[in-house]
Amino acid sequence: MSFVIRTAALGDIAAFTEIYRESVLNGVASYEIDPPTLDEMEARFTAITGKGYPYIVAVEQTGLILGYAYASAFRTRPAYRWLVEDSVYLAPEARGKGVGKALLAELIRRCTGLGFRQMVAVIGGAHPASIAVHSAAGFAHSGRMTATGFKHGRWLDTVFMQRPLGDGAETEPSVADYPGTMG
Repeated sequence: MSFVIRTAALGDIAAFTEIYRESVLNGVASYEIDPPTLDEMEARFTAITGKGYPYIVAVEQTGLILGYAYASAFRTRPAYRWLVEDSVYLAPEARGKGVGKALLAELIRRCTGLGFRQMVAVIGGAHPASIAVHSAAGFAHSGRMTATGFKHGRWLDTVFMQRPLGDGAETEPSVADYPGTMG
């Protein structure tokens, strides 16, 4: 499958809304029950990108959007400012074809370049494919919470995975290195 990864734009929101809608209705990665509207997805996009976090998209040569990924604050308290949480969502036809792996690799690259030191994945439903993609990208298991969500008639676990970025915890971060608009 041939595709390029680029920075996401407002014009991509309709496609993101449909991809996420399918995931909410049929998957367990998101614990939302009702898919958000186009306006809500635009508000989320604007909130994330407005703080300078990376938001990217994988696009097939034909222009078809295959998936998207973004980083955002894991928590808003100041000491967490060096930590980002990743999110990756794929269209059904893009799953299992390396799109998620490529999106995650690019997201890691961009977050490292912004000076973040850790990335965490909060994997709803303990989704095996997501765990595999994150493991392949250098994430390690950092915890599991059982029966955290109830969706599609069953209890779901949440798996946490974590990966250092750049120097990770090997050196102290410098406020001068921090972009300052995030968190």
